[in-house]
Amino acid sequence: MADMMWAGRFSKQVDETVNAFNSSISFDGRMYRHDIQGSIAHATMLGDCGIITKQDSLEIIGGLEEILKDIDEGRLELDPNAEDIHMFVEAELTKRLGDVGKRLHTSRSRNDQVAVDLRLYLRDEINEIKNLVKELISAIIKMAKEHTETIMPGYTHLQRAQPITFAHHLMAYVWMLLRDLERLSDTRERMNVCPLGSGALAGTTYRTNRKQTSDLLGFKEPMPNSLDGVSDRDYCIELCCDLSLLMTHLSRFSEEIIMWCSWEFKFVELDDAFATGSSIMPQKKNPDVTELIRGKTGRINGDLITLLTMMKGIPLAYNKDMQEDKEAIFDAVDNVKLCVRTFTPMLSTMRVLKENMRNAAARGFINATDCADYLVKKGMPFRDAYKITGTLVALCIEKNLTLETLPVEEYRKMTELFAEDVYDAISLETCVRERKSEGGPSPDEVTRQIALAEERLEIYNRV
Repeated sequence: MADMMWAGRFSKQVDETVNAFNSSISFDGRMYRHDIQGSIAHATMLGDCGIITKQDSLEIIGGLEEILKDIDEGRLELDPNAEDIHMFVEAELTKRLGDVGKRLHTSRSRNDQVAVDLRLYLRDEINEIKNLVKELISAIIKMAKEHTETIMPGYTHLQRAQPITFAHHLMAYVWMLLRDLERLSDTRERMNVCPLGSGALAGTTYRTNRKQTSDLLGFKEPMPNSLDGVSDRDYCIELCCDLSLLMTHLSRFSEEIIMWCSWEFKFVELDDAFATGSSIMPQKKNPDVTELIRGKTGRINGDLITLLTMMKGIPLAYNKDMQEDKEAIFDAVDNVKLCVRTFTPMLSTMRVLKENMRNAAARGFINATDCADYLVKKGMPFRDAYKITGTLVALCIEKNLTLETLPVEEYRKMTELFAEDVYDAISLETCVRERKSEGGPSPDEVTRQIALAEERLEIYNRV
């Protein structure tokens, strides 16, 4: 098997099915830029430390830069028969430079090579995902600013509970997504350590300079332990966990949009560009984007389980099982980017049906708590006020009335504390306006929340 870099030990060619089974270039080929980046840093260090000559180092760096340029510009295609991206690049370099190219792998193993490639790749992907999430947060905040006084019912157990505003509801997702940004940033910081120089598992006898390669690649420091350097995939699992939570938030939001689009709610209407129809029912307008996001959440959760299960029984150090890490984390990254990119313009073009929201809030006795609070403010213990209000709600249901339309005489039969001012106290506008407690739905408080969220977002825009 002359084409295999490791073929010297073997007397037989590897079976073709094993070659196909073993190969990873079909998915790790996407890391070609990061593989070359890591190799350039390694070659620089080899030359500076005198492990290879400075001339050989410069030739290798030049050859790697030419390979990168040729791939970027389409003059060089990845060989699907190569075992992996590392072997492809090294073989191409050797083809171009001869014996000089063979010196690149001195004091290095594919174990630490793939470890550094994957960290470099995911570090860039985290930056891209963070930018997409920031765009989504900005879109939600923009919509929230337009709806600080748009009244809607708030729900518990999917039952109308208390009046809030659409802006207040939207801002709940802003805070979820800001936490997602924080988690992604934390993961990026924790993973930003360099495994290059760990070798196969036990370092090397060459006098290398791991700090130099770490600095050249933008890491904060080399990993302290060579075994951990090649066997750690915590960062893949942690990132996938971050992405699962992000998708959980998008899925919850999607579920609400799906309900709000239905005729039973009709709180919003999606733009035609972000909905689909039926092959048989001409009246249908389906929220397929949100349904797909809801479905893809399960897929990304599956990627997380794949990573956790893959790692749970592996002894130190590297094992071939770990080749499975890339397909799982790449799938999660790709699908999260696809979902956020699609969700943001869908949300931005969504039409909010304010009157329908207001009408729904007017039904369902969601001002009952405010009716009880009215009595409490006049001196009645809350539990007594709660019981009286519950009795009034039952009376309204019996007479097909609401608390707003129930005559004041009926109120006063329950207690003389009721007066005409009860109607102002239980109006939806008053109910929302007076909920001024920190984090509440009053227009002033939501405006303060928006300003605070924008401050947090600006901090992430600067880093």
